[in-house]
Amino acid sequence: MEFFQSIDWMQLLRCFVVGGLICIVGQILIDKTKLTPARILVIFVTTGAILGGLGIYQHLIDFAGCGATVPLTGFGNALARGAIEEVTKSGFIGAFIGGTKAAAGGIAAAIFFGYIASLISKPKMKKQ
Repeated sequence: MEFFQSIDWMQLLRCFVVGGLICIVGQILIDKTKLTPARILVIFVTTGAILGGLGIYQHLIDFAGCGATVPLTGFGNALARGAIEEVTKSGFIGAFIGGTKAAAGGIAAAIFFGYIASLISKPKMKKQ
C-alpha cells in the first residue's frame, strides 16, 4: 500500500497527457497528410532538436517528465543537448560526437527493437 502513496499522480497525469498529445499530432500527420512515416519521424526529431537547442524543450521536460522525453521529440532534444554539452568540452568536433554519445542508449534500443519488429511483422507501403 505504501507504493501507491508514494506515486505523484499529478506528475503521472501530466506525463500521460503530454506524451499523448505528441502522439496525437503524429497520428493526425499520418491520417491527414501524404507525409510518409519517415518524413514525420524527421519532423519530430528536428522539432525536438530545435526546441532543445533553444532551451525551450527543457521546460516541457520539467513539466511532463517522461511524457516529453520518450517520444521522438525527446530524442531530438537529447541529440541537441548532447552536441551542445560536448562542444563546450571538446570544441567543434563535439558537435559531431556529442549527440551520438548522449543518445546512444536510445539508438541501440531502436536498432534492437526495430530488428525484432521486422522479424514478426509484415510491413505495407502507404498508398499515395
